[in-house]
Amino acid sequence: MHPELIKLEQTLAKSVLTKINDPFLNDHQVNLWIKRDDLLHPIISGNKWRKLKYNLDYALSLGTDTIISMGGTYSNHLHALAYTGKMLGLKTIGIIRGERTSPLTPTQQDMEKWGMELRFISRSAYREYRNYNHHGDLPGIEPNQYWLPEGGANKLALKGIAELVDEIDIPYDALCVACGTGATLAGLINTLPKQQSVLGFAALKSASFLASDVQSLLFGEFNNWEIFLDYHFGGFAKLKPELALFMNQFEQKTSIPLEPVYTGKMLYGIYDLIAKGYFKPGQRIIALHTGGLQGKRGFV
Repeated sequence: MHPELIKLEQTLAKSVLTKINDPFLNDHQVNLWIKRDDLLHPIISGNKWRKLKYNLDYALSLGTDTIISMGGTYSNHLHALAYTGKMLGLKTIGIIRGERTSPLTPTQQDMEKWGMELRFISRSAYREYRNYNHHGDLPGIEPNQYWLPEGGANKLALKGIAELVDEIDIPYDALCVACGTGATLAGLINTLPKQQSVLGFAALKSASFLASDVQSLLFGEFNNWEIFLDYHFGGFAKLKPELALFMNQFEQKTSIPLEPVYTGKMLYGIYDLIAKGYFKPGQRIIALHTGGLQGKRGFV
């Protein structure tokens, strides 16, 4: 790995497993742990770092000096990329869905502070950018530039996601993760033994397309995974009172911070499935905390 990336990785903290002690779980005889990837780093936490790691290593090996990627108004991915680019001495360009606002959102202010060039485009143009998946696909891209798809979702990202599985040192039956692009889910499916279940919780409304997107990133045939589509609470980045109440209660009981775009929805979904008897008594569940807590600023 590139020496500068090694140096950056050495600044990261450990992602620990935290057992959740909750009478509700005891009543249903189900065990739940949170894989605390949110603790890796205040900014490049969770799956953001894991998806960036080997993309950046490859980009640096090509002599790249500029990373271009895309995201929404409060994009955790672009936020992490801007900071990482600054740490590595790389230029970064963020293509952002929607019009520039004044003032910029706190997320965008951070990105500009860290040197990212922000380019705002229409929603229809943004959808076109989703067609470019290879690092050299972007029309007009220069030899020293590297294109990173939305959310950092490509096959190099899977390599970083696979490493978190090796860090889990307890037996378990199911590993759960929130889904935006589905890349993290695909990385887990590719890595886990087939006797263990991988459960995804879609953060978007009408996300049935995720199944084919995940399938395109898999290295073989797997039948141990499922995506739940009914815990989006009205759509991406939507917050309803019942989700806010659940998050507040969970945080008070556990002291683990959640955010409403991904982790809050996933944990709500897990608790709902437990209540409905989806998990058998005695089963052991691990939920991946994918970080992204800076996105909470969009709900203040």
